[in-house]
Amino acid sequence: MPTLRPLSAALLLLAPVLAAAQTSKPAQVVKPPVAQAWLDLATHHSDMPGIAQMMGGGMPSLGQLFGKKGDQSRGNVFGQTQSMGFSAAGQYLDVSVHTRANPGLSEALQAVPPASQLSPTLQLIAPQPVAEKPPEPVRDDEPSEPKYEKPKGKLLLYWGCGEKVRAGQPRVLDFANMNLEDVQRIMVARGNTPKGARSQPGVPAWPNKQDDRKVPAGASLNGEHGFSGQGIPEGFKFELRPEVDFMAPLKPQRSPGAEGATQVRWEQLPHARAYFLSAMGAKPGAARDEAEMVLWSSSELPDTGFALHDYQTPGGITQLLKDKVLLQPSVTECAIPGGIFGQGAEGGAGMLRMSAYGPEQSVAYPPRPTDPKQAWEPQWAARVRTKSTYMGMLGVQMPTQGEQQPAPEVKKPKVTDVLKGLLGR
Repeated sequence: MPTLRPLSAALLLLAPVLAAAQTSKPAQVVKPPVAQAWLDLATHHSDMPGIAQMMGGGMPSLGQLFGKKGDQSRGNVFGQTQSMGFSAAGQYLDVSVHTRANPGLSEALQAVPPASQLSPTLQLIAPQPVAEKPPEPVRDDEPSEPKYEKPKGKLLLYWGCGEKVRAGQPRVLDFANMNLEDVQRIMVARGNTPKGARSQPGVPAWPNKQDDRKVPAGASLNGEHGFSGQGIPEGFKFELRPEVDFMAPLKPQRSPGAEGATQVRWEQLPHARAYFLSAMGAKPGAARDEAEMVLWSSSELPDTGFALHDYQTPGGITQLLKDKVLLQPSVTECAIPGGIFGQGAEGGAGMLRMSAYGPEQSVAYPPRPTDPKQAWEPQWAARVRTKSTYMGMLGVQMPTQGEQQPAPEVKKPKVTDVLKGLLGR
């Protein structure tokens, strides 16, 4: 009789694989929600007068230019939560909603709680599609040769909290002799900002030209929210968790530290998950062509910080904290190394930016089934994100916390001078 030992041995070897196949869960079928809403909440603070008008936070009207006081409760525009510190101080809210049942939805309503001071509803309006202009005809009878000018100057990257510049810093990018490897070494930008509220055709959004109310000071979004409109499922209602609301403003205090450093301190914000600081400035040179642009961030790893002053995913924040790119929520101070923007009266000016990442809430109906064999087909879903941001100037003595008397007068560089220095103009 033929032996069965080889077959038995093979079955023994395959036993763990067969057992794993029997116990593995099948992938659950997940379909996108019929309707999706996004709510982005941001609190901005700044001690730089006029920065909002200069950097896209809204130009003053002719009446305001000639000293007339307009309606200060209106004039809100969409996108202020994405300004990353360039807006005037205050609370900002961007909202949008989309439904697959009506891709061309032009209007919707959002019911908001009384604590928002905007109740009972916000009017969401989608912008109209813009017709594309035909391309300009190419004229071959007027040839012209472009003139290229070799860039000049340097970009310096520093990182990490501390009074002294760390060994191995800065990384330098010489514009006159740069190559791809140099650019990749210095232009490091971690972070992953998912899509949030947006204003585009088929996606009604608030604020808009029809409803341009500003969020009143002290407003809260705690309470019930709801969305309605043609193609939005009935019963699109949800409650925000108490901690998912406008965050407190960031008000860091700056004072001179040892070794010419700048000591930055702040009060811990309730519900903040992490913090991040960055500074950008110009270091003067003997000649215009020798000027240097300086970047610094509080990250323990080299990072420009360009992508980190925006909303981050909860999982992304956890990983960035683990990598020590973000500061832990218990941290309340950070020193900017001395001398990176120059020394003494010859030192350059810089801008300080800071972000605090708040809690996020995602809700959907019906809830996701626990049985993986059952498909999940939510009727609606909503995502709410929060953050607090700050923008200020370096090289200016600021009063310490609790100080009643103003600090000694120091000549404060104009915002225009700082921007000209940063842009090399």
